[in-house]
Amino acid sequence: MSSPTPTPVDVNLWSSADHSRDYLKRADSLPHRGEGEATLLEFLPAQVGRVLDVGSGGGRLLSLVKAVRPGAQYVALDFSSAMLQTLKDSFASDTSTAIVEHDFSRPLPELGRFDAVVSSFAIHHVSHERKRCLYGEIFSLLNPGGVFLNLEHVASPSVALHEQFLRATGRETEDPSNKLLDLEVQLAWLRQVGFTDVDCHWKWRELAVLAGVKPLQAAA
Repeated sequence: MSSPTPTPVDVNLWSSADHSRDYLKRADSLPHRGEGEATLLEFLPAQVGRVLDVGSGGGRLLSLVKAVRPGAQYVALDFSSAMLQTLKDSFASDTSTAIVEHDFSRPLPELGRFDAVVSSFAIHHVSHERKRCLYGEIFSLLNPGGVFLNLEHVASPSVALHEQFLRATGRETEDPSNKLLDLEVQLAWLRQVGFTDVDCHWKWRELAVLAGVKPLQAAA
């Protein structure tokens, strides 16, 4: 298993409204994104009472999850002013959705317990150390039997494959805010914090659905 690759920890352009708005304009054009989202939805429990969306952005994944689990209560968490405004424009009158302003590069606030925690192309923006800590915090927020489903941007195993990914997605360079990490390292971390049934349920190049389930009871 490869070691995490050192990446800059002080670059995060998501506080910029222009950077956030530019992403929202091109979010629908990311190749194969719909396949990953559909796979994520397959692994949602049939019954969920509360769902947390970590790094909700403009609410794309939140809307998809709400469409298939309309009876649940939702918490959408983000820190970008542009993303928060988009969320408020879309969900402010929705009494089933609470919008929380928080930068998850810092420890998560007390949010209660959830039956599912989802995320879409967000966690790769924090440092590798913070990723690992965040996975533990998410585990703690889940009810027994709850699931963590993360549609994520992961690292390629070689420079050549990363360059192929950039070309396939119409980009010349990597976003400096991205701190990409090997898929297998992250799956190992999920197992270490206590998740079971850990797997990558779907992958296209650097896009992947990582998942784990919190056991119904603690291991002996």
